[in-house]
Amino acid sequence: MTLLTVWPEQGPDAVLLRTEDPTEIRRVLAELGVRFDRWEVVPGLPEEPTSAQVLAAYRDQIEEVISTEGYVHVDAMHMTPTDTPDWRRRAEEARARFRSEHTHDDDEDRFFARGSGVFYLHVGHRVHAVLCEAGDLLSVPANTTHWFDMGTTPDYVSIRFFHDEQGWVGDFVPNSIADRFPGLDEIRATLG
Repeated sequence: MTLLTVWPEQGPDAVLLRTEDPTEIRRVLAELGVRFDRWEVVPGLPEEPTSAQVLAAYRDQIEEVISTEGYVHVDAMHMTPTDTPDWRRRAEEARARFRSEHTHDDDEDRFFARGSGVFYLHVGHRVHAVLCEAGDLLSVPANTTHWFDMGTTPDYVSIRFFHDEQGWVGDFVPNSIADRFPGLDEIRATLG
């Protein structure tokens, strides 16, 4: 289930809003210039799909986003747990990289075909945490300070859209506040 939690930037001691209502989530995020949408999940993706398999499965939806938003680079990525030390190292490196506050000169649209992750949007004096699940599409506008947490055992498939041919390029913010807030694992633990 998708969940939006809003806290003051000082930390998560006070919850300003917590909702699972997609209409309310869409409304609150729209006030920030963030687009939130839901797509039907295509069944039958392999456990470790290639980028080409994911993009083929969602071809029609991808073409619609490209035509309305003008994206020139689309890719698919997945993190699937394995028992190898190499996977654990890659997962830890990826989590550390994305879990620090950053901005992009480009919009960042991400669709979750499988699994989940949390986008944290630091706008004004508030942090909006959006727990995205399979079927969720979130569009973070350019220059929005944010971070992403995939949890300690990442397991997701996502499609990413960019206007920049280079794809993901982050400008990291000094004195990140990301460590003040619960990660994906902690947020999942609060769900009933």
